[in-house]
Amino acid sequence: MISVMSGAGISTGSGIPDYRGPSGLWRQDPDHEKLVTIGYYLADPEIRRRSWAFRRGSPARTAEPNAAHRALVELERAGRLDRLITQNVDGLHQRAGSSPDRVLELHGNMFGVVCVGCGDRSTLDEALDRIDDGEQDPACQECGGILKTTTVMFGENLSQDVIAEAAEAAERAEVFVAVGTSLQVMPAASLAALAERNGARLVIVNAGPTPYDDLADEVIRDPIGEAVPRLVARLIG
Repeated sequence: MISVMSGAGISTGSGIPDYRGPSGLWRQDPDHEKLVTIGYYLADPEIRRRSWAFRRGSPARTAEPNAAHRALVELERAGRLDRLITQNVDGLHQRAGSSPDRVLELHGNMFGVVCVGCGDRSTLDEALDRIDDGEQDPACQECGGILKTTTVMFGENLSQDVIAEAAEAAERAEVFVAVGTSLQVMPAASLAALAERNGARLVIVNAGPTPYDDLADEVIRDPIGEAVPRLVARLIG
């Protein structure tokens, strides 16, 4: 079976900028990292206002899946995909047609909202409607607590259930494909090495080098929207 891990690079073809690339968010705005760091977010109302404004204008809200997302749907339909592990929060794999029960969202999803106080849940659209009505930093309507999207911010722990399921998928993979990820963020990056140690053929598809290139059986530098459909065609055979 084949497991795939995707990062921000798979969605750049859908108009969503990555983080570390030449046109990445952190290159364009070094302070952007504060908007997705839980300590800054909880402590500073201005950071929260900026974060909500960023979510409101995010291209991910209207982005469409690209050829790479669609190719991974074909891999699943061919019966070859075990799990699709993603570091992305944009929901494009599911929008392309990947089965939700096969997609493991390591860093959560941007389209839900949760109160950090009482845990009450709502949707991003509901929060943005309140912002449109004049609330720059909407509070929980149940307890008055701070709201955030259901993404895993820097400084927060990943879901142990999700990371455990991802590790199990990496351990049993015959082929492990890392697509559009710099493989620098732990513990997600360690899944590639875990798969390789357990005998998987490791394939890395990424524009730039990664720390795991020397472990890989194949490294592909071609544009992801072209490379992934070709790779999937080979894997399906």
